[in-house]
Amino acid sequence: MKLQRMFYSIAATAVLGAISFAAAAQETIKIAYIDPLSGPMAATGEHGLHEFQFVAEQINARGGVLGKKLEIVPLDNKLSPQESQIVLKSAIDQGVRYVTQGNGSSVAGVLIDQINKHNARDPANAVVFLNYAAVDPDFTNSKCSFWHFRFDANSDMKMEAMTNYMAKQGSVKKVYVIGQDYSFGHQVARAAKEMIKAKMPGAEIVGDELHPLAKVKDFAPYIQKIKASGADTVVTGNWGSDLVLLIKASKEAGLDVNYYTYYAAVVGTPTALGESGAGRVKIVSYGSSNLSPKMEQYRMDYQKKHGAKSDPYTYAAKNALEMLTKAMTQAGSAEPLKVARAMEGMKMEGPFGEMEMRKVDHQMIQPLFIATFAKAGVPGNKFESEGTGFGFKDDAKIDNYVSAQPTSCKMDRPQ
Repeated sequence: MKLQRMFYSIAATAVLGAISFAAAAQETIKIAYIDPLSGPMAATGEHGLHEFQFVAEQINARGGVLGKKLEIVPLDNKLSPQESQIVLKSAIDQGVRYVTQGNGSSVAGVLIDQINKHNARDPANAVVFLNYAAVDPDFTNSKCSFWHFRFDANSDMKMEAMTNYMAKQGSVKKVYVIGQDYSFGHQVARAAKEMIKAKMPGAEIVGDELHPLAKVKDFAPYIQKIKASGADTVVTGNWGSDLVLLIKASKEAGLDVNYYTYYAAVVGTPTALGESGAGRVKIVSYGSSNLSPKMEQYRMDYQKKHGAKSDPYTYAAKNALEMLTKAMTQAGSAEPLKVARAMEGMKMEGPFGEMEMRKVDHQMIQPLFIATFAKAGVPGNKFESEGTGFGFKDDAKIDNYVSAQPTSCKMDRPQ
């Protein structure tokens, strides 16, 4: 009898827990944030989490969406595709219907595949993937999915903008391409070599190197190779600790080259650059606080919460949640299929210009910008990065129609 009472007690607790979770699920719209929150890339993952939480708080403060609040659910994937599958399943089992991720195209590829399979098996509980920074172009080409929406420019779009700018400088003669050895790094290297050859026939590729993702502790040997090559320009898609350590080794060796990067503004990198990076390190991005009065207040509010040395730069977090909110309002529902259909082809006035979620492949089309790390507090470069006294001065704007690349996407849409 005692054992039977214990069984009923456990069963009742489980039911109450399920009811409690169901009630909570009705009160909030949960968005799983799947990114590294431990390990060498944790700083990047944590920064993205803070920005998503900050934007969700802003949306909630003005009433949320459909009478509900947004809730960001952090899930540590340790930058592992295998771990990502586990936490994704856990999130889906708990009723989460929206997922966001950005650190690592190797992870994004797995999430797209697993979400496609889940949605085919269980369409009544479909999941939408809001990709804020995984930029492998295949995700909006051969691997495009109705359930995947990318809010960052893909790596080919960024390289198109970057190489257009490089070609106009007339000073690029010898280029060393270095990147991380996974899908994104391979795509950056391919695009760099193709576009430099096409746009700068006088330039020579003097190095083409891939290194393990988040494994290298000392980049000094790589810097010595770059020095020996005689390169005047380095092109890299490195991010997180791989970029911070690359810049650190370059600084220590006194390497005198121009760096063209995708992620020089990412947490830790401006500090690693310091004065030695001024005038020599460039970035291609989809915006900066210098470009938009609306984002000045956003920046000040964010720093009030997270500290003066914490720079908001993951603007895709804001764009993704604002467009999601707009789509839910337009659909009059938080049901993923209805929301996904509402987001297709949706236009929105973003902080840096008009944005469009291209219907054919779910790639965000938006203006891109080239900026140079330079002394802050001067006209055109109002904001410093990480309290260094330096920030990113905007040099050029690349309009939507220039950076947008054609797509080979043949998307299967649910009936």
